[in-house]
Amino acid sequence: MKANLKLDRNMRIIGTNEKGLETTFDTSPKVGGEDTAATPMEIMLQSVAACSFMDTISILRKKRKTINDLQIDIEGERTEEHPKVFKTIVLKYTLVSPDAELNDLERAVELSQDKYCGASAMMKLAGANVSYKVELKRP
Repeated sequence: MKANLKLDRNMRIIGTNEKGLETTFDTSPKVGGEDTAATPMEIMLQSVAACSFMDTISILRKKRKTINDLQIDIEGERTEEHPKVFKTIVLKYTLVSPDAELNDLERAVELSQDKYCGASAMMKLAGANVSYKVELKRP
């Protein structure tokens, strides 16, 4: 993988991957930003959820489950001292499906968190306590 970062203005940065797709980063005005985009740490937190989201939905689809909606709410708590890494991350998965069972969702998330999701694995290796909750709703 390769990417490029370029200063847009102030602390706003445009990241471009090899395919030409862009990700915008910014920060708060108190450190020179404009709050026009997510911070790098917010994007890292979203990336953990997105990685597991893709695993989970793929596993459920392989089980031929109908997915009306899948959402992940994610909360991260960082250390007080620099480099202010994540010390805890909690993901809450909410699946809306007419035919999936709770154990289908639990197993898909377990496989994602324990085997497939590289983003979660990296956070765990860095010392973060990554945990999750699951909820199944009927349409």
